[in-house]
Amino acid sequence: MPLFALHSELVFPPVHLSEPDGLLAIGGDLSTERLLLAYRSGIFPWYEGDHILWWSPTPRFVLFPDELIVSKSMKQLLKKEAFAFTINKDFPAVISQCKTVSRRGQESTWITEEMKNAYTRLHELGYAHSAEAWLDGELVGGLYGIRLGKVFFGESMFSRVSNASKFAFIKYVHSLLLEGIGLIDCQVHTEHLERLGARMIARDEFIRLLVENA
Repeated sequence: MPLFALHSELVFPPVHLSEPDGLLAIGGDLSTERLLLAYRSGIFPWYEGDHILWWSPTPRFVLFPDELIVSKSMKQLLKKEAFAFTINKDFPAVISQCKTVSRRGQESTWITEEMKNAYTRLHELGYAHSAEAWLDGELVGGLYGIRLGKVFFGESMFSRVSNASKFAFIKYVHSLLLEGIGLIDCQVHTEHLERLGARMIARDEFIRLLVENA
């Protein structure tokens, strides 16, 4: 399959033309309009060096909120309210922490300054949201993503204290479920999210769900 080069025109190639690993296109920009079109089309950006790469993998890793799995140990932490939980209290701090926190097996982050600024704009416009876990007044875990219709597109999460990001994620999923969110996009497989109930679905099914809900 060819790798498509994006220019100023606000358009993406059909997702079925992506490479086997999901890579679809390169270039373009991170304007609000392009990002929203990408998410509604089942596409998301990652950086590699100085290049914006656009992806639409198949199968797609998702979580249906009513399939969330909460372990006994996490149920105990939730019951004890081990952390204070907030939504959209400090989006800039959450994305900054996601950008700078070290991750096993990763030498660098795909969250560039350009990405950070683009998603902060989306937050200011009401599209990007964050969830936070606090301990003794300090931000110790959280996540952020894009919300369109009845779909939440998870982007990144961080934890500086054991179980803090998991606590924030579980609390946020409970909140999203109550608000009628029916699908959480987790993009690509991680064992961490699989243990919480996320699973693979075919890209065609994912796109169908986006059309119905985003």
